[in-house]
Amino acid sequence: MRIAALATALLLCAACGGDDDGTEADRFGVGAQCTVAEEELCDDDIDDDFDLVCLTDFKGGYCGLEGCEANIDCPEGSACVLHDDGQTYCFLICLDKSECNFNRDVENESNCSSSVDFVEDTGAKACVPPSGS
Repeated sequence: MRIAALATALLLCAACGGDDDGTEADRFGVGAQCTVAEEELCDDDIDDDFDLVCLTDFKGGYCGLEGCEANIDCPEGSACVLHDDGQTYCFLICLDKSECNFNRDVENESNCSSSVDFVEDTGAKACVPPSGS
């Protein structure tokens, strides 16, 4: 009886998971660092209408999901942003910096910034690395 209860408890705990896998957007690679648009990390097709592309105007690059029209078009944990190049991309959203660097190394950390043009209000900020390479 005790073994069955313990086994059930362990299964329930395993199913709970944690933040180790990040958000849906983290798992897709949104916000990850990259160097060129052809890099494998930003080459994955998530949807026929959208492509992850490497935005190289950021330090360490930034994988953005191109072609969104609204936040609903973006994976959970990201929102649609109008970028300086005139295109829209899904960017990771955040309340603080700790949510921004799931797929980035220390040298290329993103910051949680309110200096972006969201297509729709999110009530959050976006993860954005510093400009430059």
